[in-house]
Amino acid sequence: MTWLVLTSVAGGLLIGRLTGAAGLDDPRVEQITTVSLCVLLVCVGYEVGSPGEHWQELRRLGLRSLLVPAAIAVGSLVGPVMIAPLLKLPAMQAATVGAGFGWYSLTGVLLAKVHGPALGALGFLTNVIRELLAFVLISALAVRVDPLAAIAPAGATAMDTTLPLIQRAAGSTTAIVAFVSGAVLSSAVPLLVPLLAKLCP
Repeated sequence: MTWLVLTSVAGGLLIGRLTGAAGLDDPRVEQITTVSLCVLLVCVGYEVGSPGEHWQELRRLGLRSLLVPAAIAVGSLVGPVMIAPLLKLPAMQAATVGAGFGWYSLTGVLLAKVHGPALGALGFLTNVIRELLAFVLISALAVRVDPLAAIAPAGATAMDTTLPLIQRAAGSTTAIVAFVSGAVLSSAVPLLVPLLAKLCP
């Protein structure tokens, strides 16, 4: 699965390179992407919604399933702060960028409005890279570490764009936890990013 994802991304990069700006402006690209994502999510929803032991497992976990997004949130905030000195970036700005949890489109816009275009661009690019890394790492983490570990790099995208890959690599039970985690983190982004941005120097 990892090789399939890498090959797909590489193919997209090659096509984008060959078509240039014309390809980016083509409305069919967005339409194909949207339809493809919807089909994937319908398929995942069908399998997750089917009767099975994964729903019993989620009920058994109860509120403990919320520990997953909590741990991801802490890691997403603490990690950037730890490497901020290496990048000569104020710790609060680094934490604010990390608070995007992979939701690059909203993070970039929020930071640009509250703090300025420079931090907005950094927030956008950082969270785009996070999502790309998630596509590469999810399968490996599910197999080599733990199925729940596969949710971590996805962040907020665990409820949409990376959910099909998580379901494929880690199973339906993990996919349900991933959806809950992604929903919690996505709900936190519009509140946390502006709050932290206002505290930035």
